[in-house]
Amino acid sequence: MWHIETDILEDNILDISPDLFDALLKDQTMSTVDRQCNIFWATPDYECLGKGYEYKSPILPELITEKNGRVIMPRVLKRRDLQRDRSREKAEVFTPSWICNTQSNLVDSAWFGREDVFNHENDDHTWTTNPEKIVFPKGKTWHDYVRNTRLEITCGEAPYLVSRYDTTTGLPIALENRIGLLDRKLRIVSENTETSGEWLKWAQVAFQNIYGYEWQGDNLLIARENLLMTFIEYYQAKFNKAPLLKSLLHIAHIISWNLWQMDGLKCVIPDSCGLKPSKQQLLFDEPEMTPCEGCKTGNMHRHNGIYCRIKDWQKNETLTFVSLLKEKE
Repeated sequence: MWHIETDILEDNILDISPDLFDALLKDQTMSTVDRQCNIFWATPDYECLGKGYEYKSPILPELITEKNGRVIMPRVLKRRDLQRDRSREKAEVFTPSWICNTQSNLVDSAWFGREDVFNHENDDHTWTTNPEKIVFPKGKTWHDYVRNTRLEITCGEAPYLVSRYDTTTGLPIALENRIGLLDRKLRIVSENTETSGEWLKWAQVAFQNIYGYEWQGDNLLIARENLLMTFIEYYQAKFNKAPLLKSLLHIAHIISWNLWQMDGLKCVIPDSCGLKPSKQQLLFDEPEMTPCEGCKTGNMHRHNGIYCRIKDWQKNETLTFVSLLKEKE
């Protein structure tokens, strides 16, 4: 049985399956049928560790397992000076769980048409979980709730999606008291399914309908790990056994698409914009380098960087994230 730990050791995932670990490291935008590309560090914090830890380097399994097994850890466990530097340089500030709960409750109050659906907020920044099976309003079903799409922007370790621990204190949160957007969907799935097959089907739908993006590779990997562990923990709580590897691989594939590495202001892979050769030039001329129009004008639809791709699971097709955003006239 798995135990709730704030710091998920990458070696534990590697022990389950190298393919599972590879799936969590995959960058779907850059990968092809023949070649996997991984998310990259996108932070100088690890460069002191040597080759392979540079800002632009991909995160590889050997860099974060075995003797390097404690290289990546949640923000709350990092040294105070690193936390301070990341807050100053990347505006990295994680949200306490009680605030995540308050904001998510507002979303659910609007969807259900009533308050205190999943829990009641207390004056001391705690909450009391509603122990009763969730009742749905007229005209809406639990299937509708599971299918309803949610997005956490600049997600960090994904505290709005899954609340395995409070990101500001590091204290674990019991399964029955979790308040993340995906936690709520999985609670609904567990309350309304009986068989493993039915639970897995709707758990996959739940995962397909939550999204999040993050700049820094270490945060993104932790977020992906938190979602994977959340899947395992809810399955175990429902069926008193671990899910099969094929189920884990399928969920990890969904996670690798739905939580991706992106510059949220430009909708491109971080730092992929810059001076690029002009498309109009003669064969033997020196290439004329032109700056990024999007960076110059602030128009996110005109960047010359690599636009991030996400997946529409219902249509079974991929699209650029920026295509979902309306271009200004």
